[in-house]
This record gives sequence, C-alpha cells and structure tokens, in this order.
Amino acid sequence: MLHSRIEGEGKPLLIIHGFMGMGDNWKTLGGQYGAQGYQVHAIDMRNHGKSFHTDVFTYDVMVQDLVEYIDGNNLGVVDVIGHSMGGKAAMFFAIQHPEKLDKLVVADIGPKYYAPHHQTELAALNAVDFSVKPDRTAVEAKLSEYIKDAGTRQFLMKNLYWKEPGQLDFRFNLAAFNVSIDNIGEAVPEDSRYDGPTLFLRGDRSKYIKDEDIDFIKTIFINAEFKTISNSGHWVHAENPKEFLDFTLDFLKA
Repeated sequence: MLHSRIEGEGKPLLIIHGFMGMGDNWKTLGGQYGAQGYQVHAIDMRNHGKSFHTDVFTYDVMVQDLVEYIDGNNLGVVDVIGHSMGGKAAMFFAIQHPEKLDKLVVADIGPKYYAPHHQTELAALNAVDFSVKPDRTAVEAKLSEYIKDAGTRQFLMKNLYWKEPGQLDFRFNLAAFNVSIDNIGEAVPEDSRYDGPTLFLRGDRSKYIKDEDIDFIKTIFINAEFKTISNSGHWVHAENPKEFLDFTLDFLKA
C-alpha cells in the first residue's frame, strides 16, 4: 500500500503530489487542512517518497493504488487535491471511480496531452554518480550544471536521503522515470465524463491551463469551476499558499 502522512480528524482529504515530489512537500498545508476538520492523507505515489518502487508507472496503476489505499484504510468517500501529475492521476481516478469521490481539486494541470518536458531535470539527476559517495554539496553542484533555478534544485534535493551511512541516494525511482516519462503527459480520454464538483486552479504565470483550454475541460468535467492564483507559476501551492488554501477551503466547505 502507498505510504502516507496522516493528520487531523474529520472528512478524509487525499493530497496527491506532482512528478518527483512527495507527500512531505505538503506538510504545512496539510496541517492547515487538518485544523479545518479534515483527516489529511498526504500520499507518496508509487516510485516516489517512501512508497514502493515498480517498473510499471502509468495512470491506470496509480488509480488502482489510490483505490487500494482508500479501501485498505476504510475511508469510504473522499475529497482529493492533486497537483500536476497528482492532478492528472486525480482526474483519471474521478472518471473511473466517481462513487469514491465527493469533491475534486486539480492544481495547475488539465486533462489534455502534455509533451515530455522534464528532460533537463532527468539529465541532471542521471548525471549524479552515487558510486563516488558524493555529499549533499557535491550533488547540488552537479545538479547546478544543468538546472540554474535554485528553487527547482532544492525541490529535487528534498529527495536525497542516507540509504546507508555515508551513501546518499534519491528516494524516487529514477530508473522508472527514465523509461516512463512519456506516460506522465497522457491525456484523459476525450469521451470521459465526470459531473461531480471540481475546482481547477491555475497560476497566473503558468502555461499549463490556458484560456483556450477551459471550454474543452468543461466537456469532460461538467461542473468545473476555475480560479486563478495570483503571483504564482506552476507551483501554485508553494508560491501563494494563502490564496491556495483560501480557494480550496471555500470550495471544499461549500
């Protein structure tokens, strides 16, 4: 079963992180939702965080993982917040298992196909040679040869851990990412329909959900609402957490 960080009491709220992320990325917001009457499950998806590694990495198996997690924990009907890859997984979950979902929040991702665009990050990660037992400073120095944005480097560095004394490694399954990267951009089938309450959030500086995407999204997610978060790019929950929290709570509690 998927690893998770659970806190709070009340209605189950699953939070699904993005590609190369983990549930711990949501620690602060998770605590705030927990204080608002939710039992928050910040999940590590397969091949991420402390969850299991596997060669198979598709949205279909991610959905099955979520079903097994919900049933295994006797959660019944849940609310879900998903960002980026997690938002796409949440969309597939909503369409395939609407009976398990009350309200859906999708953060800065649409149901359309996205071409692979993580090549620079993957090249950087693959360039790290753990056989020479680098320390954290050396790992970041190698990443910085490829990735100039400090925020992106720190996001990836959160995945470093001591596999054994003196030996760092990444928590995620880089080998699976290398061969499955095309799957991350998979589109939700155009003939799909979900009529439950859905909130799509997008960053005002992000290009993941464009104005011209909205009509198409509404053909699949019939009762979709849209909110734009100010002063933020793709990492809407990290760049403007207050607005993200306010918009999501207004929707979830309505």
